[in-house]
Amino acid sequence: MKKFTIPLVILLICSLLVIGCTTKTTTPATSTSGTASPTSVKTKDKILIGMSRSLSGPLAQIGDSAFRPIYETLIPEWNAGGGIYVAEYGKKLPIELKIYDDKSDTGTMVKNLEKLILDDKVDFIFPPVGTAMIFAAAPIANKYNKLLLTAEGGATQLKDALPGMPYVFINLSFSDWYEVPVLGQLLQSKGAKTAYVIYIEDLHGIEYSGVAGRELPKYGVEILKAKSVPPDIKDLSTILKDAQASGADAFLAFAYPDQVMLATKQAMELGYNPKAFLGGPGVNFGFYHTTFKDAVNGVLGWTVASPKQSPELKAMFDKLYAGKPEELQDYWGHPCYYAAMEVFKQAVEKAGTLDNTKIRDVIATSHFQTVLGDVYYTGQLLDKESHPGEVGQWQNGVYEVVGGKKPTAEFIYPKPAWPK
Repeated sequence: MKKFTIPLVILLICSLLVIGCTTKTTTPATSTSGTASPTSVKTKDKILIGMSRSLSGPLAQIGDSAFRPIYETLIPEWNAGGGIYVAEYGKKLPIELKIYDDKSDTGTMVKNLEKLILDDKVDFIFPPVGTAMIFAAAPIANKYNKLLLTAEGGATQLKDALPGMPYVFINLSFSDWYEVPVLGQLLQSKGAKTAYVIYIEDLHGIEYSGVAGRELPKYGVEILKAKSVPPDIKDLSTILKDAQASGADAFLAFAYPDQVMLATKQAMELGYNPKAFLGGPGVNFGFYHTTFKDAVNGVLGWTVASPKQSPELKAMFDKLYAGKPEELQDYWGHPCYYAAMEVFKQAVEKAGTLDNTKIRDVIATSHFQTVLGDVYYTGQLLDKESHPGEVGQWQNGVYEVVGGKKPTAEFIYPKPAWPK
């Protein structure tokens, strides 16, 4: 029996040594402690933001003139300063944009968004172009818990669904938030009684014409006719002649720039000069004035802000447009999109994380200091008190705010006649 004693002891000692060595090497890897250690700090070298944008097709003109100049200004500016500080990583992270062209097609946009989220694993998504696109993008963003701060596009029909889509925040003013009611007040103040409406055959046109039919009669303005037009229409002369024959005080084109530019050109050619002429989106862009010059004196469109309204707004307009062609200007969307980008950066920094849910909660419950002043969201809509303007009018080469909280000029009615 004794001859087995030493080997057994040696075997026991070796076994204990092996167990001790194994435990020592595996303990850090299997630790479940919530305290960060040097070997468990999260690492990340950038913030990846994905977009499906209409880089081609009929919506390209809006996209190129509206949100694109904002992100092409602010992202490089932020990156020049190191990016956005994220406490979770203990440093600033630069932003990388990944953009796919949806060719102004809603189905393609939907596929692009899902590819960005599922395949490219983007941290955030930025918005597509247009009301119909936003309507389609909203449920996708909500499905994947991705924050969506919208740009071009309204939410007349979408707003009632927003409580079930907590990740979606609307930034642009739109038909009944609070544009058409302000237009009704302006027309009523000058004694206008009738209007003739054309609207584009898509969600934007349907929403605006529907709201006009509901809101304008509250201000004593009867809509004599409302006619839909296809996006690719090339001749509006027959409709314009009908509008002229109707004798309506106001002509309202709830359409996109292609149709608004065509309506303006052909109204001039026909000598159709109603007392009020509104087109939007389109009139709010600098390219509208660049094309027609001061012939458009008195023409109305939608707006949010003027550089005359605050030093901050003047600084923004100077930054965006100084030394650049006039056609890049957008008095309706740019202030909203710029403010939304400021909200995004501040919310990420306040949340200290790239977690979309936590950032979403910050945006829903906070006030932010932006180019529009103190802004906040009511029911996920940029509160209408954050809009210093609603209706604009070209006056001697300047796009003035004539309707809204902070007008910069008196509403001219009737509009001056088109020059011959």
